[in-house]
Amino acid sequence: MVKATTVVCPHEYRTRRTRDVEREDPLRLVCFDMDGVLIHGGSSWVQVHRHFGVENDAALARFMAGEIDDEEFIRTDVALWTRDGPVHRSVLDQVLSAPQIMPGAGDTIAALHDAGIKTAIVSGGLDHMANRVAGLLGIDEVHANGLHYDADGHLTGEGILRTPLRDKSAPLRAVAAKTGVPYGRIAAIGDSCPDASMFESCGYGIAFNPADPCVRHAADVTVETTDLRDVLPHLL
Repeated sequence: MVKATTVVCPHEYRTRRTRDVEREDPLRLVCFDMDGVLIHGGSSWVQVHRHFGVENDAALARFMAGEIDDEEFIRTDVALWTRDGPVHRSVLDQVLSAPQIMPGAGDTIAALHDAGIKTAIVSGGLDHMANRVAGLLGIDEVHANGLHYDADGHLTGEGILRTPLRDKSAPLRAVAAKTGVPYGRIAAIGDSCPDASMFESCGYGIAFNPADPCVRHAADVTVETTDLRDVLPHLL
């Protein structure tokens, strides 16, 4: 669905908030973007594109111009994968079987759980990868996009849109409702412009190793490293 690029920012930056971890009510939920935060080495969509030797530059340009929506963007990507014939689910499972976990991610999730804080993935990536990452790290909730398969396990060409690229606030609110956590006691961590919309709907936003200026400006604090443990002083 998305290759490495900067999405035109639709967000109005809010006033930055500071967090006094010793005096404020403790956080109860941390929502993580997946690509560039929990994993590195390219998004799940990009990894599938690489496997099939295709690029989605044309569709990306149309999406950024507002000519197609998220659902059509997914259809266009899937059509690239299936142009030489049907693709079985097992192919994607294999392509996405070995996520490159971000340094410190396991320790970070463990520390949050030890403090009684729930964790969630809120990602525009594929649920194939998100569910695998959640299983490896012990993350509690997953909200990511999916693909539709027929009865024989082959791609139909349709997607399952759970996380719109330009509005990740809606899935964050869905996770909040499911877990019963007030918005003010939620932190979100992201690295790119789409993650700014999560920051608008939670109590605290962290830009981790930001890929563009948008998320840096939208966040309450920026962590300029590639070790996820470096977010912990801002959360605990």
